[in-house]
Amino acid sequence: MTIDELADHGVERMDEETIREFLETQGIGVLGLPTERLPYMVPLSYGFDGETNLYFTYVVGSVSQKALLTEETAAASFLVYTADTEHMWSSVSLEGTISRVPEREWESLGEALEPIQRPEALKDASESEDVNVYRFEIQNQTGIRHAGVPSEMASKDPEN
Repeated sequence: MTIDELADHGVERMDEETIREFLETQGIGVLGLPTERLPYMVPLSYGFDGETNLYFTYVVGSVSQKALLTEETAAASFLVYTADTEHMWSSVSLEGTISRVPEREWESLGEALEPIQRPEALKDASESEDVNVYRFEIQNQTGIRHAGVPSEMASKDPEN
C-alpha cells in the first residue's frame, strides 16, 4: 500500500519543515550500513545541525564493526521514529552519505555534535575509549505520521 493510499486511514506525509522539527526533537535512530549479505543495523544517538547533517559519535575501542563498515562505504540510511500509541506515530527515513569528521573540526560543530539523548554507558566509555565522529549528510528524506484516530473511526458509534 502506498503512502497516498494510507491517507484514507489517517497517515500523512511530512513536509520538509515538519521533518526538520522532528529531527530536532528526537535523538535516537537506526543506522543502516550496507554489507554483502544484509544491512548492518545499529541504534545510534545523533546530533543535528538543523539543516542537512546528522552527527554520530562512535566509541570504537579496539574493534568496531560499525566503524569498519562506515569506513568502507559512502552511502547509508538512517531511520528515526516514535510510536506513542497505535494512532500517534511518526517516521522519518533518511538516505545520504556518511564520512568521518577530522578531529580538528569537532570543536567547530558546537551543539550539533551533542545528541539530545545518549546512553549513560556510552557517555562514560567516550571519556576513556577512542572516539570517532561521523557526518551523515542527508540527500533524500521521507517522513510520514499518523496523528490521531482516522475520521472514519472517530465518527463510528461505539455502541455498534
